Amino acid sequence: MTRMAEKNALELLDADHIAVKHLFVEYARLAFGAPGKSAQERSELAAAICRELTVHAQIEEELFYPAVREAVPEAASLVDEGQAEHQEVKDLVARVGALDRAGPQMDELIAQLATTVEHHVKEERDELFPKAKTCKALDLAALGEQLRERQQALQSATAVPA
Repeated sequence: MTRMAEKNALELLDADHIAVKHLFVEYARLAFGAPGKSAQERSELAAAICRELTVHAQIEEELFYPAVREAVPEAASLVDEGQAEHQEVKDLVARVGALDRAGPQMDELIAQLATTVEHHVKEERDELFPKAKTCKALDLAALGEQLRERQQALQSATAVPA
């Protein structure tokens, strides 16, 4: 298993993308494929999805996007688009968070969120990440360390008490 400290910025962000994809798949399994699963289990999973997306968006907006915008000026429109997509995600996360418990409305919002995130991830992987990867002025290893440290701080601050 690769330790988080060894991942560069793109690897860390992509690991987040994969982790949240797994959460979406698990939510869909509970909501649509596993009869008898409680609303509580789905609510907890939805909360985990929202926490992960919130932290991920914040580290991208605070650290990754500004670094890419500075080092890769031709990627500015992709960064702008990524930030606009983050706002869509934040709006959906807020709507999910406003619900008291899982049910058809939450299931639909999580499905919308999954679609929005899938589109965002595809654009980052296909368009933004390749530009960042080939930019010699961007130290992806150092940026990965900064992202990891900020991510850990945010996760600690938003951890759910046991």
